[in-house]
Amino acid sequence: MSSISLRSAILALTFASTSALAANHQIQMLNQGKDGMMAFEPAFLAVAPGDTITFLPTDMAHNTHSVFSPVNGTSWNGSMGEKVTVTLDEEGIYLYQCDPHLALGMVGVIQVGNAGNLEGAKQHAQAMSEHIAVNKTRLEQYLNQVN
Repeated sequence: MSSISLRSAILALTFASTSALAANHQIQMLNQGKDGMMAFEPAFLAVAPGDTITFLPTDMAHNTHSVFSPVNGTSWNGSMGEKVTVTLDEEGIYLYQCDPHLALGMVGVIQVGNAGNLEGAKQHAQAMSEHIAVNKTRLEQYLNQVN
């Protein structure tokens, strides 16, 4: 085997093993969850860069919409009742909400690797809290789980 072929084979195996290590996570959009009414579950999730998240609607009245992401991070805005799958490659904190249920505190936090943008996420969460009437402490509680 030539050195070019050997290098190509090693490179291909490296990429294949990296994608094989990526995990798939699911977050349910619930009318009633362990945190109460109108909740994502789990609402805080720590994942590795390259992991995939699938948001599963359990009711047609929910969506998922990213409202804060790291620089160059993936953003998403699902339709009502839509299953949404995103792959998160950029490290940092991602905040998301259910648009029609933001006032009820239907929010969530995903930490991807190092939380280098945590202070920015906290500032954004503070601004979001002005629009939350019920379950006002949820977002702060989820951000307190960031390592």
